[in-house]
Amino acid sequence: MLTSFILHSAISFLIALSLRLTLLLGLATVLVIALRRRSAALRHQVWATAVLASLLLPSLILFLPAWHSSVLFTAANALASSRAVTPGAALSASPTMLVNATASSVVGNRLALAVLLLWALGFLAMVARLLFGLVRLALLSAHAEPLFDDVWMREVLNISNSLKISRAVRLLESRNPASMPLTYGLFRPAILLPAGAAQWPAERRRIVLSHELAHIARNDWFLQLCAEFARALYWFHPLVWLAASQLRHESERACDDAVLNHGVSPSAYAGQLLDLARTLKNPGRAWSTALAIARPTNLERRFAAMLNPSLNRSHLSARTKFLIPCLALALLLPLAALRSTAQSLSGKITGTITDPSGAGVANATVIMHNHEAKTIDMTTSDRDGNYLFKGLPAGNYEVQVVKPGFEVYHVNQVSLDPGRDFIANFALQVGSLSERVTVLPEGSEKPVITEKTNGKPSRAAIGGTIQAAKLVNKIQPIYPESAKSAGLQGIVILHAVIGIDGTVESLRVVNSQIDPALAKSAVEAVSHWRYTPTLLNGEPIEVDTTIQVSYSLQP
Repeated sequence: MLTSFILHSAISFLIALSLRLTLLLGLATVLVIALRRRSAALRHQVWATAVLASLLLPSLILFLPAWHSSVLFTAANALASSRAVTPGAALSASPTMLVNATASSVVGNRLALAVLLLWALGFLAMVARLLFGLVRLALLSAHAEPLFDDVWMREVLNISNSLKISRAVRLLESRNPASMPLTYGLFRPAILLPAGAAQWPAERRRIVLSHELAHIARNDWFLQLCAEFARALYWFHPLVWLAASQLRHESERACDDAVLNHGVSPSAYAGQLLDLARTLKNPGRAWSTALAIARPTNLERRFAAMLNPSLNRSHLSARTKFLIPCLALALLLPLAALRSTAQSLSGKITGTITDPSGAGVANATVIMHNHEAKTIDMTTSDRDGNYLFKGLPAGNYEVQVVKPGFEVYHVNQVSLDPGRDFIANFALQVGSLSERVTVLPEGSEKPVITEKTNGKPSRAAIGGTIQAAKLVNKIQPIYPESAKSAGLQGIVILHAVIGIDGTVESLRVVNSQIDPALAKSAVEAVSHWRYTPTLLNGEPIEVDTTIQVSYSLQP
């Protein structure tokens, strides 16, 4: 049952996460479309914020306090009403779940497990794809030689200062003369150049370094890694693939704008990119984690953009960089905390409470205690022993079934899954009797006190067809002289079975450490007691009884 709850809770979490993710990325898409005439840097900031928010969303859903919307609550109630069925219909339409069952539905559990395994396989495949790209980059870096050419280093220093890059940037020269320039790394960023790049003309050197250093200044490699991990986590969601693709596209556009803003003419820049794309080998693979200057997938659109003089090429101000994450967080927090009642409620909880003969027990109280939510819900059974809860918040519950004359039925944990009907049948056992007798020495000023305690009341109608036993012949125990002379006193606890003829059977002393004289006195008296038999549906049955005989020297 716990496994069933975990499986269905995981599925419910994935569904709730997907709905919130759809809203989040849908809003980002609409916003980017509205900003189509603004700069690529601004659109990139929107996509980057949306990707980071998607990675933060699962943690916020799990740890933020729930916020229940009254609008969603009303809608959930309407939905629940439209699906309402009679208790009998629920019994026939839902898979029967006994309290001691291990799963609510084998088919449902298998389906939930299959969905989770499918997600896990997709996640692992995407992570392996990402790791493969990182390993490939590491191998390329390991086989490259550092480039310490003074001209290149001065160019890097000048452009880094203009872009306010404080980190040291490494220049690496690949052994492959046809390798496309690549940028990667966060704390120790590197630019990987093809073999022979040291002999490039000044214009190409300036264009390539301006573009790659713009990636480093904008932390594009880290953001692209986040996008790839989001794509692994949400591989099933098309909007995540769109966000990752657009993030890379807008980062290239923004770096192109940075190059043009540094005084490079659009025609010269386009010519150099075309030449690089024609003569060098582009990674061109979707699993490549590096940022290449001339990817063929979007090169044509970049040419059209850089040759369009009317486009906005402004960079982001510090104020804009601060406001966009703040606005995203203001949206993300209530979105993550929002709980729909329809998502958190279980289905109907129904069942039948029966006595040992199989007959229904009327007016039994069913108590559902959720310790995590600190809630207690109760209902009572009808004349046929049927009970019904219309829907409780999903979670783990402690269940008690209480009826005078019966043993309390107790279950430590029952798991209610969101949106799933639950059927639990309870078979109650007849409660044991309890008698308490106080024995005083002969000649005491106060009379002998005899009191009876409950467990099952005398002549009580239980379940409509059960009649409790009644003590009709009681022999009063006598205080042993030896115990009285020795000043011994105490309580003798006896356990016995009241037979179908009302006689006391299987009588034994529970607390064997009591004085033997007191124990003998109690056993001799109680063994002669007589009861009216307990009747279940008119037939006598055996019941347990506990008898306490208290020997006291003080009245």
